[in-house]
Amino acid sequence: MYGLGIGLSILLVLCIFCVCAFEFINGFHDTANAVATVIYTKSLRPWRAVMLSGVLNGLGVFMGGTAVAMGIINLLPVETLVDQNIAHSLGMVGAILLTAIIWNLGTWLLAIPASSSHTLVGAILGVGIAYSLLPGTGDAAVNWHKASEVGLSLLCSPLFGFILAMFLMSLMATVFVRKVELFKAPEGDTPPPWWVRGTLIATCGLVSFSHGSNDGQKGIGLMMLILIGIIPAKFALDGRYGDREIAESIGQVQKNFDAVSGELTDSKSQSILQAAAVPLAELNRLTSELADTNREGNHRFEIRKNILLFRNEITKLKGESTEVQRTSGQTASVQSLVTSATSLRRFTDYAPLWVIFLIALSLGVGTMIGWERIVITIGEKIGKTHLTYAQGASAEIVAASTIAASTYLGLPVSTTHVLSSGIAGAMFSSGGLSNLDKGMIQKILLAWVLTFPVCVTLSGTLFLIFRWVFE
Repeated sequence: MYGLGIGLSILLVLCIFCVCAFEFINGFHDTANAVATVIYTKSLRPWRAVMLSGVLNGLGVFMGGTAVAMGIINLLPVETLVDQNIAHSLGMVGAILLTAIIWNLGTWLLAIPASSSHTLVGAILGVGIAYSLLPGTGDAAVNWHKASEVGLSLLCSPLFGFILAMFLMSLMATVFVRKVELFKAPEGDTPPPWWVRGTLIATCGLVSFSHGSNDGQKGIGLMMLILIGIIPAKFALDGRYGDREIAESIGQVQKNFDAVSGELTDSKSQSILQAAAVPLAELNRLTSELADTNREGNHRFEIRKNILLFRNEITKLKGESTEVQRTSGQTASVQSLVTSATSLRRFTDYAPLWVIFLIALSLGVGTMIGWERIVITIGEKIGKTHLTYAQGASAEIVAASTIAASTYLGLPVSTTHVLSSGIAGAMFSSGGLSNLDKGMIQKILLAWVLTFPVCVTLSGTLFLIFRWVFE
């Protein structure tokens, strides 16, 4: 397989299987977030709701892009991502996957809605911290700037879901004051009025699609880490771009770099430019040799490595604009350089179609299996009363819009926490604290609090063990 020996081929297949297993578990763990409301409001029969959710989850993976995938991966520092030690790569991905699988399965068995996003982020942070303990790796641990962005997204989304669901319930009570059936719980197996049913089915579909577009990208990112680490000749750079296009793009970056170097004279900018000049010079040398190296794996991995290092340095120039006074011409030159450096992402930030298909299939099939345990918790145990049509619609609308906005911004968000908090907010709006099951809320909050420290510790420990075993 790809010219690998038997040992690495088996290891590659095993790693790919583990990523698919993670997405499969993610599917049946998070399915309840989309289907609980339509099932408990009698809008759809369970098997129809689950089939709809599975198909739209898979479709969301195809149409979600890769921004969230790269955001998750970039929690690790550039120094970690450009380390071509296979032992490090396999140990890193293995620790992340095993931690995520263990925690997701554990919370599923206990029927507690827990966040796959929190789990994965905690596992990645644990690996980054453990990486810094290895000899010769310097002080690289975690990209704390990116971690703060992700952490803020994960922290604020449940609060946003709770508050917005309350607001929507109040708005519905005002606008649809005469539609008393909207605020009733279902009676027997009687479906809701057609317009209510249509709204709930639509929001269920939106949550499913949004979940696929956000959560599916995490599996894509992990899969690409494996492929790049084991088969750099094939996957270090996007094969859709030829050598000439890569060389021309580097040449354009060099022109913009020379222009900025001649205009910026302050010490901070010069320091950044000097640091960026090293990987840029290496890129010029490597791209000029592409035709002679017959696309050797190490060579193309070195191009990827220097693109990441150069882009990481150049983006700092834009951040310095608030501290350094620049003319309009200097600002325009810096922006042109940053834009051309960012355009190099098309060579490194990608995923082959078969990877996207495999993740979409795993997430979609997983969605159709094992969903009932968490559905019961969300539909019956967050509130003390049966879910009404208005409560279900409010929670679904909040979840779909929040996840879609986070995907657009390239930030991971917890589907579980957004929808659970939305249901809690809708229940609270209807009856205050007395309408919430405090015991279940405490369990969900406990799982939320424990996820980070448990996953950081477990993944960091597993990484150090795997690295020692693989070497």
